[in-house]
Amino acid sequence: MTTVYVSRDSSALSLGAEQVAAAIRAEAAKRNIAIDLVRNGSRGMYWLEPLVEVATEEGRIAYGPVRIGDVPSLFEAGFLQGGSHSLCLGPTDAIPYFKNQERLTFARVGITDPVSLDDYLGHQGFRGLRRALDMEPSAIVDEVTTSGLRGRGGAAFPTGIKWRTVLNTASDIKYIVCNADEGDSGTFSDRMIMEGDPLVLIEGMTIAGLAVGATQGYIYLRVEYPHAHRALNEAIDAAYRSGYLGKDILGSGKSFDLEVRLGAGAYVCGEETSLLESLEGKRGLVRFKPPLPAIEGLFGRPTVINNVISLASVPIILDKGGEYYRDFGMGRSRGTLPIQLAGNIKHPGLIEKAFGITLREILYDYGGGSATGRPIRAVQVGGPLGAYLPESQFDTPLDYEAFSAIWAVLGHGGVVAFDDTVDMAKMARYGMEFCAIESCGKCTPCRIGSTRGIEVIDKIIEGVDREKNLALLRDLSDTLLNGSLCALGGMTPYPVLSALNHFPEDFGISTADKAA
Repeated sequence: MTTVYVSRDSSALSLGAEQVAAAIRAEAAKRNIAIDLVRNGSRGMYWLEPLVEVATEEGRIAYGPVRIGDVPSLFEAGFLQGGSHSLCLGPTDAIPYFKNQERLTFARVGITDPVSLDDYLGHQGFRGLRRALDMEPSAIVDEVTTSGLRGRGGAAFPTGIKWRTVLNTASDIKYIVCNADEGDSGTFSDRMIMEGDPLVLIEGMTIAGLAVGATQGYIYLRVEYPHAHRALNEAIDAAYRSGYLGKDILGSGKSFDLEVRLGAGAYVCGEETSLLESLEGKRGLVRFKPPLPAIEGLFGRPTVINNVISLASVPIILDKGGEYYRDFGMGRSRGTLPIQLAGNIKHPGLIEKAFGITLREILYDYGGGSATGRPIRAVQVGGPLGAYLPESQFDTPLDYEAFSAIWAVLGHGGVVAFDDTVDMAKMARYGMEFCAIESCGKCTPCRIGSTRGIEVIDKIIEGVDREKNLALLRDLSDTLLNGSLCALGGMTPYPVLSALNHFPEDFGISTADKAA
């Protein structure tokens, strides 16, 4: 029986993957051909979705993008045997976009049935957990520290330090919380893991629990991810049935329980203390620090809070060792980063690369340039509060320190491209507007400053007292940057000032004015 793969990833579904899968099943039945149709995760090549793969003796052969009307001709061409067709892309592993990656965290995404425990085990799953079960908690933390793993949610805080703080804080109850409130525009790596390989997140959270002495975990999932919610619950149920979760993990006598909790759609709940407030059933407001969540977190107990990619990177670190993971990357940025390409880009999707690749390589070697064919004028990295980078900075390597040096952030690894038709003054205004809409309202700089910021930018665009209002905008940005309670207000100046500094002409500032 031939195995056919069609993605169940929500982006693929939005492009017709469900209808294509149904058409393939119906066409096979019509021809009395037995097939095993597996709904896998996406390979991350979204411009080729719906992507259909067929398992052959030579490996998996890809066809795409496949529409319903293409299905009969695929059968006629013998695609079940890897036959030639205008949509044939050849061996999936040989497609340059996919071939030239370093897939560590995403090693199984697009390859396995996401909720099949047998598939997961057959592709090196739970090997990290089995090793962790035989280790002392401090040794697990040592391995993660050696790897150089830093928070992939944007803060880039060393994961090992956070875990050790929780380990060394005395308490009879501790928690592991996964921040799956992925709300940044242009980011979808968390979603892809949860839909395409949820068991790797479950394994990573269980290892974290063993490392710090926590027996309860929560995945705080944004309500806008129904497919991820379904996949996570299916995978959690499978892990419980097979003894990988619960009161006696694999007969070790060690316990870890896990459940999914849905957020209500507030962007600010991506901030860890707001998330904790929401998880406790309260309004999502930012907490004052100290105390840090590692010391007094969920319900006042020591809590590890990491995002999806951070926790999903842990299993391979425990399986192959911290030094193996550390050998990828550059400087203090070790391992790999899932990079998400969106916006005005020819080949949108996800790539996983070791730190050190440049923006220019991402945009052109992988992204293929702009979708319109026009020059790429600006790129926003790190979500809606990330800086706008001009073409002169496209050779910056993806490295936390390199980005900090040019007053930018890597954030969650989202890359959104804009061609030369973009109005950067309007993009700066959008940054302030986003902050005003999403502010929790607890601190004055964010609550009031963002609203005043919109008004000031509007006056600049209209040419009203431009010089005076430009000075006011910079002063207001300084207040937001240094006076806000959390990163929502504190990072709003990044898109605003970067747009102003790099693209002054869009604000009505001439080159002569800038020089003066």
